[in-house]
Amino acid sequence: MNGRRYCLITPCRDEAQYARRALESIVSQSVPPALWVLVDDGSRDETPAILAEFAARYPFLRVIRRPDRGDRKLGGGVIDAFYTGYESIDPREFDYVCKLDLDLEMPPTYFESLMQRMQANPRIGTCSGKAYFPVAHSQLPPTQFPLTRLEDYVSEKIGDDHSLGMAKFYRTRCFTQIGGFIRQLAWDGIDSHRCRQLGWIATSWDAPELRFVHMRPMGTSHKNWWTGRVRHGFGHYFMGTTPVWMLASTAYRMTRPPVLIGGVAALWGYFGSMLRRAPRYGGAEFRSFLRRYQWACLVKGKQRALQELDAAQAPLWNPEREAPALED
Repeated sequence: MNGRRYCLITPCRDEAQYARRALESIVSQSVPPALWVLVDDGSRDETPAILAEFAARYPFLRVIRRPDRGDRKLGGGVIDAFYTGYESIDPREFDYVCKLDLDLEMPPTYFESLMQRMQANPRIGTCSGKAYFPVAHSQLPPTQFPLTRLEDYVSEKIGDDHSLGMAKFYRTRCFTQIGGFIRQLAWDGIDSHRCRQLGWIATSWDAPELRFVHMRPMGTSHKNWWTGRVRHGFGHYFMGTTPVWMLASTAYRMTRPPVLIGGVAALWGYFGSMLRRAPRYGGAEFRSFLRRYQWACLVKGKQRALQELDAAQAPLWNPEREAPALED
């Protein structure tokens, strides 16, 4: 489990505004990827030309073009594009696989640092650094890594119990065992809980060498903040989050941009889905596991609850076993 071959898979659509900075930050990594599969999901801007330019310069880049399906499809559509790339590789050839967005600017030792941490603790199945977006994000000023002048940035405040959805770095064995990503909103939360069900650790770190720039702030959606936050609320409902946890989480989120209105939108997405009796993910076993953890976080605090859960799940960890039949 000490290899360092990793494959990046990047679904993208109409990312010309950010693509060059994202591409440059990856091809300049201290340990470059063994393969980077870029799946263009029907872009209508200059994204295909930019990808072709970089693929001609770097032999480890492979570009796959999907037909234009008419509009950006969130959640399941992103994962459909990811799987177009994933199904083009043999995962057994790589120690790690990563779903990486094309609106990120990464520090130069990012992937080397992640692999060092995972080699030090074989139970870490998925991990990431932390995302920040510039205060003046519309202007995208030049980035100086490491990000130390944090007053110039806003943290996206993703908990330490998840790897971030825009940069999910996975040990290939773990990704195989959990059955990969589901093709629905909340895929990037459900996967971390499935990891813990099997004894793996899912985490992220706010370390200087792992702070990266999200050039498009998370939750803005391809339309506006309101749409993005409503999706966030629906995602929590679909995953199985309890109403009490949702209220507590939203109260905290109301302190993040956009102040107040983002939380209102998330609550609308959650409770509106509940009133419609929208379908939910999985069955009783997964939801019970998730809710026990959420209640423990509310009672004991997230850090203590996470430490206790990871310790309790340790006997279940077996990286050599075949993928179990988890609830869909």
